[in-house]
Parts: sequence; structure tokens; C-alpha cells
Amino acid sequence: MPKKIMVVDDDPVIVKYLTTLFQDNGYDTCSASDGLQAMDLIQTEVPDLITLDLEMPQEWGSRFYRKLSKDSNLKKIPIIVITGLAGQHAVKDAVAYIHKPFDRDKLMGIVKQTIG
Repeated sequence: MPKKIMVVDDDPVIVKYLTTLFQDNGYDTCSASDGLQAMDLIQTEVPDLITLDLEMPQEWGSRFYRKLSKDSNLKKIPIIVITGLAGQHAVKDAVAYIHKPFDRDKLMGIVKQTIG
């Protein structure tokens, strides 16, 4: 059974690009447009990895991360932050920070190193 990656980003172009990239590399995907939707989705679609934008409407990625890190079953899910914001923001245990625009090969290398 393929590993699942949850894409959390409010930009539909980025979501489509990432889900296609991951599916083309053999992963299952699910997506959410902000932290609130992601928190609801994660109850039924427990992913093996999450890519997380930080600046989103409704609920920012950093707030979603704080909620996730309080759940003993979910806090072990690796997170790759993909953001347009400069610096490293409030996701201290992220596997990687990747700044937009990003290199797809670099991203896939991190994904494969993290979840196979």
C-alpha cells in the first residue's frame, strides 16, 4: 500500500502541482486548504507525511502544527514546511523548510529520505 502525503496549502495551483508530483512518484495524496480543514481531514486520512504552508486563511500552518503536536498519535507525522515566508517559523520539529519557489527534485529527495 502506497504511503500517503497530505498537502496543506491555500493555493490551488500549488496543491495540484504537489499532488500530481507525489502521485507520479507513487504516493497517495489528500489535501486541505488551511489548518482547520487539515485538522478535520487528518481524523480520517492519517498521512505518513504532511507538506505545510504557513500563511493561509482561516488558520495558519503554525497553529495547525501546534494542535497536531499536542496529539500523541499525530505528533509523530513528519512535516515539510513549504512557504513563501522568510525564515523558520514556529514549526520547530519540521523535517525541512523549503521556500517557494522550490526545486521539485530537492523536495522529492527529502520526501524519499523521510518516508521512503
